[in-house]
Amino acid sequence: MHYDFRLEIHGALKSWAVPKGIPTEPGVRRLASATEDHPLDYLEFEDVIPQGQYGGGTVMVWDIGAIEVVEGNYWKGNLHISLKGKKLTGEWMLIRTRQR
Repeated sequence: MHYDFRLEIHGALKSWAVPKGIPTEPGVRRLASATEDHPLDYLEFEDVIPQGQYGGGTVMVWDIGAIEVVEGNYWKGNLHISLKGKKLTGEWMLIRTRQR
């Protein structure tokens, strides 16, 4: 099981797999591995994907809301964001730690 963290950027959902979930306490860091972009149709996608297929298992939307860029640039690998969701509200940093 893992969480997918997705942000709508330029008409696509930029996506990361976050195995231990989004940190909810200041100073806690979590690995977020970039995955392929998803189309906007996946914004509210929920279903059961058969085991053995890519992404197999139960897919559910845990939270959805608005994002505001506080500072930084996604393309440069350093983005400070404010999330206003139903469950998550606050500020997070997305920092690229190595180049692919």
